[in-house]
Amino acid sequence: MPGERRTAHQMVRDSLRLAILDGTLRAGSRLVQADVATRLNVSTTPVREALRDLASEGLIRLDAHRGAIVRETSLHEVREIYLLRRLIEPEAVSIAVHAMEPEVLAALEQLQAEMDKGPDLGRWVALNREFHRLFNGAARLDRLAEILNNLDDNAAVYVNLALRAAHTDHRDATNRHHQRLLEACRDGDGEGAAKLVVEHLQQTLATIESGLR
Repeated sequence: MPGERRTAHQMVRDSLRLAILDGTLRAGSRLVQADVATRLNVSTTPVREALRDLASEGLIRLDAHRGAIVRETSLHEVREIYLLRRLIEPEAVSIAVHAMEPEVLAALEQLQAEMDKGPDLGRWVALNREFHRLFNGAARLDRLAEILNNLDDNAAVYVNLALRAAHTDHRDATNRHHQRLLEACRDGDGEGAAKLVVEHLQQTLATIESGLR
């Protein structure tokens, strides 16, 4: 039944996500659908769906010849990603603050409340991704949101590296950043929100660089 397939899909996705985040599945590891299905006692259909999700999150890449591969990392790539984010996100966040609809702000606050409860790492990562997707769309500028979402996806593997390196410290820092960002949204303070984003990006990059050295 569809509901059962969806449940299996979520279970596979969450299991693989956590294995990548905690380092059980290392960069460059190949994920064979049949092997994953056997290990998790499911059919290959939910595995295939889960791999698509993880690729969209930037945790794996889908290779036409080798299948699914856990993303590898490099200092050069992450510095380029964060350079682009620092150039674009402060202005985007400022626009979003001034265009923020009350229902969007309420949804963001609900997501952050869930993150503050300290869910398991896989769930926290999913909530964090949803938070940023919603915020990126708040400006109601579709091309801008697409660019930001793409940068978020490319940064995901590195953010997860920061989570492994700093564990709860980075999660707590991100939660505090979100709380301050939401406060700026409630106050209509676009300039303050932009400064918060720059600060957070710099801190995250420093943590990632430390983990990659």
